[in-house]
Amino acid sequence: MRVLDAPRARVTDRDASWPLARELTSARRARRLVTGQLSEWAVEGVVDTAELLVSEVVTNALRHTRGPLRLNLRLHDSRLRCEVEDTETAGPVRHFVGTDAEGGRGTELLDVLAEAWGTLPTAIGKTIWFELATKAPASSARSPRAEAGDGMR
Repeated sequence: MRVLDAPRARVTDRDASWPLARELTSARRARRLVTGQLSEWAVEGVVDTAELLVSEVVTNALRHTRGPLRLNLRLHDSRLRCEVEDTETAGPVRHFVGTDAEGGRGTELLDVLAEAWGTLPTAIGKTIWFELATKAPASSARSPRAEAGDGMR
């Protein structure tokens, strides 16, 4: 089993991972990590979309799951894969959302903005992932930045 309160072990120059605390500020931290990492990798054209979708997936994980979370990013060829791991086995549930509702549109956002998305079962829960086509080839990727001292536990 993989422990989610630590970065994923296989971090490379195109793979980054961070544990996220179960705190209200974790969605903001996830957005900051994504924008910073994509800047270091010189990825353009998908930063705003990645930031929005990561914020949505992390927020949903904070609202609907218990236990630790982990954010993973992977750049492969011209695709960015973003993952949020948690300890709940149930996947996202689609609901009818009224036009004046303040929330509940996460799966709709993923449908419209992501190239692909889904849920994978893990030994301790699930991973919700999405992919975006990037404008930067993977050969231009640079080393992931260290997030030491950024409130990680």
